[in-house]
Amino acid sequence: MTLTFPGVRETVTMGGISAGRRREADHREGWGSSMQARSALFDLYGDYLRPRGGRAPVAALVRLLAPLGIAAPAVRTAVSRMVRQGWLHPLRLSSGPGYLLTPKGARRMDEAAARIYRTSRVDWDGSFDLVVIESPAQRGDRARIAGNLAFLGYGSIDDSTWVATRAADEVDSLLDESGLRYERFTATHAAGTLGAIAMVRRAWNLDQIGSAYERFVRELRPVVNAVTEHSSDEECYAARFRLVHAWRTFLFSDPQLPPALLPPRWPGSAAAAFFDRHAGRLRPAADQYVDLCLEQSSRTLAARHLPRTPMKGVAHEPGR
Repeated sequence: MTLTFPGVRETVTMGGISAGRRREADHREGWGSSMQARSALFDLYGDYLRPRGGRAPVAALVRLLAPLGIAAPAVRTAVSRMVRQGWLHPLRLSSGPGYLLTPKGARRMDEAAARIYRTSRVDWDGSFDLVVIESPAQRGDRARIAGNLAFLGYGSIDDSTWVATRAADEVDSLLDESGLRYERFTATHAAGTLGAIAMVRRAWNLDQIGSAYERFVRELRPVVNAVTEHSSDEECYAARFRLVHAWRTFLFSDPQLPPALLPPRWPGSAAAAFFDRHAGRLRPAADQYVDLCLEQSSRTLAARHLPRTPMKGVAHEPGR
């Protein structure tokens, strides 16, 4: 079957049906505002704990989020919420009660890491993944589907049509669980690259995204420049955490378009170079701080369980 859209030539596949889904919330807090515990946990697991087995004791989670100004009760509440949503699984570690990434959580962390550090970029073949969706009746459902598609790199060209320069495998499972009818096509623009550029401009506000990249560099430069060779590992960790946390927000707004579709002197390129330089510079000290916190949590629990040996020759007075 072939559908016709103005200026677009379509080929290939059809999709199916879907039913409700809870997913990671949009991480778009202001860069200067206080960090939300749940957002920070996604960053912590994705950037530091996933390479260390995707697990950590609760005491370490509290210790690792303290430098960001996040209190222990907020950490525990956010962890409980992530368990209910299927991102984390409680387990008993040798160092005490802890939480492990679920397979769903591990997939999300790996996908986000590949986009943050741009490890899986491929050349664009000139085609788009086009998804035509039955619009949800409820505003909350519409916002949830829109947020999920935006995270996966899709932009809307009208109320029901979404487009991306690369097909995301997760789209079918997302829509198959949403209770909506949809159709999916591989499409090339009849007007070639110029037509594709015009369609991209309809789907994404590149001026706004470019301005956000400029603001990212402007606001994060003082944060990372404040860290010098005399700074502690904790200070390096906190600065790098804020850098990555701010950069991760672009996963919800920037589809990482191929260079052929971007404006000249794209601000995202300079912002990516800035991010890579400082994320790499601060990584060794940040890793040391994470390892220290994990070790300290283990030692603290072990100390609590050491058998107490009475000291010879010392008697305790009654009531003392």
